[in-house]
Amino acid sequence: MNILFVYFIPSGGVETLNRHRSAALKKKNIHCHFLYYSKQRELVNNHDGPTFITNNDNEIKIILKEGNYSAIIITSDYSGLPRFRKLGYKGKIILEIQGLGSQTIARSELKKAIPLVTAFGDGILSSKTPHIMQILDDFSLPFPKFIFNNCFDMSKFSYKLTQRRNHLILAWIGRIEDNKNWREFLDIGYNLINGYNSNIKLYMFEDNSLSNPIERQRFQQLIKRLNLEKSLSIYSNIPNDKMAEYYSIIGDSGGFLCSTSKVEGFGYAIVEAMSCRCPVLSTDSDGVKNSIIHNQTGKYYSLGNTMEAVKEAKELIENVQLREHIISAALNHVKVHFSPDKYSQQFIKMLESE
Repeated sequence: MNILFVYFIPSGGVETLNRHRSAALKKKNIHCHFLYYSKQRELVNNHDGPTFITNNDNEIKIILKEGNYSAIIITSDYSGLPRFRKLGYKGKIILEIQGLGSQTIARSELKKAIPLVTAFGDGILSSKTPHIMQILDDFSLPFPKFIFNNCFDMSKFSYKLTQRRNHLILAWIGRIEDNKNWREFLDIGYNLINGYNSNIKLYMFEDNSLSNPIERQRFQQLIKRLNLEKSLSIYSNIPNDKMAEYYSIIGDSGGFLCSTSKVEGFGYAIVEAMSCRCPVLSTDSDGVKNSIIHNQTGKYYSLGNTMEAVKEAKELIENVQLREHIISAALNHVKVHFSPDKYSQQFIKMLESE
């Protein structure tokens, strides 16, 4: 059986999900193919399945004909439903929701999507993102909804033994854009470096093809204003398999991943860090509720409250017993709740539903 997964670009959390579910579903004899409309960087991580990059109707028509797909999963692009029907596809089409920005935008987008799913689709798939689940409950849907956790294959992405650094590392991952809230990370880093430990290093991992010039300029200006040039290292477009090594280095340094997002649909970077023994301090950005339980599998601070973030950061660094408990509990949490096998079972059940 072949399934086609469709998304805008091969980057971010959806791209990570695609690679993990490709491996999971392959074990059940389901072969995943991937269609991205465009790419804005040369790097495309290995998906272990055919990966097409085109937004041309004629080329997509050929892909559909040759792929003989039992189902198509279109992530976020609800306008793709009538398009794929017009291109002749008659099988099952599911619209997948993996974060749609702020809760207001998500509600507005889903309101526009529902008539198209009703007319051209066979249901909606979502991870267990609380605000998305609530919005879907608020609407009276004339089609099935399928809600289950994303998957994560720890056998393919886990802790690597590396050479320990002689400085403590605080890391951030995301795009240089408002929702990822890069300003707050720089503020937290500044306060920890200047009021706690001047030897702290800040690592920021980003995709520099996905930010606009004005935001990039503001980013550079704030780094300069806070005098962080010597403390900050910026890494762009690191291949995903290399990231396991970086997370391991960050955790072993005594540091942590700091997620400052305003809203997250799932937050794959958090799960990746957990799988590599790197603890996480995060805003309560909704989708991360699936992975972070405060002082059990990670730590929260209130969005916008830099001083609270600094306080929680210090405890995560200094309280060795709590830190070890969080690292161990997080590993177990990922193993149990994001199991590839469990995902495959639920995905097959969705495909078999009427």
